[in-house]
Amino acid sequence: MNQNKNNNRRLVLASRPTGQPVASNFRLETADIPRPGENQLLLRTVYLSLDPYMRGRMNDAPSYSPPVKLNAVMCAGTVSRVETSRHPDFHPGDWVVNSGGWQDYAVADAKDVRKLTGDILDHPSRALGILGMPAFTGYMGLMDIGQPKSGETLVVAAASGAVGSVVGQVAKLKGCRVVGVAGGKEKCRYVTETLGFDACIDHRDANFARLLADACPHGIDIYFENVGGAVFDAVLPLLNTSARIPLCGMIAHYNSQGLDEGKDRLPLLESILLRKRIRLQGFIIGQDYGHRYQEFIDAMQPWVSTGKVRMREDRVEGLENAPQAFIGLLEGKNFGKLIVRVGDDNL
Repeated sequence: MNQNKNNNRRLVLASRPTGQPVASNFRLETADIPRPGENQLLLRTVYLSLDPYMRGRMNDAPSYSPPVKLNAVMCAGTVSRVETSRHPDFHPGDWVVNSGGWQDYAVADAKDVRKLTGDILDHPSRALGILGMPAFTGYMGLMDIGQPKSGETLVVAAASGAVGSVVGQVAKLKGCRVVGVAGGKEKCRYVTETLGFDACIDHRDANFARLLADACPHGIDIYFENVGGAVFDAVLPLLNTSARIPLCGMIAHYNSQGLDEGKDRLPLLESILLRKRIRLQGFIIGQDYGHRYQEFIDAMQPWVSTGKVRMREDRVEGLENAPQAFIGLLEGKNFGKLIVRVGDDNL
């Protein structure tokens, strides 16, 4: 890590990707450290969150959030320490959560950051994972749209990842049979042996669809969708009447440049949704549930403190390694919540 107090390293969007992002889509540059104005804070980035949604922000296309502009700093949630404060409620050294982006230093309005206090100070990076946006996404999508009931079967893809791991563990606490889907034997072992899922199926297996059906002998009542692609194809015929599908992402399609070639399967999907009265609902965590964050914390904090819900961190060292780590995330190379340690934890 080369973070220092003399300049600000920034990773900016140099060009828009065509399909899979490549290293040349990003540019590492150096700028002056910004200065805070009245009621603002100068923040030094310690932890940077890498998440699949960032791929969509690289496109110049309409979405729920505006695209990152060319030559602008890549967007990201961050955990930072206050370097300089021009607001009475914050002091140098305070830990905060903000949206500082892929850079060493950022200036933020005090009203736009959240101070970290209490037990989380022992593990501040958790504010980007198990007590942050990914877990918030999994919890609210499951509880509000999935509405789990004891004895039901839930399937979640990317089960070893930040969102999927929380969905499955909370569903287990609610009495569900939980089947995960993950890439590779090591991840599947982690999902069953460490996270406590009832089963986990390797989506790389040539017999994936049959193995999933065998693991769900009574069908699927809840499918938490964050991947799409072949996983959804295998899930669709197994869905029970009145099944619920919270939809928070489709990482298998994020690099697509248009509609997939082949037969139009929309009529089949609509027919199944109609006949089985299935609820399929997309959601954006910030826009739809931002006002319910405290509800999530009140439920999740005791589970985390007692070890009933856990999340593995996949930590990368150094801001300069963020682009390659992000590209790997879209290829499923991460194992757990992907975080970049940008700077020193200490002052």
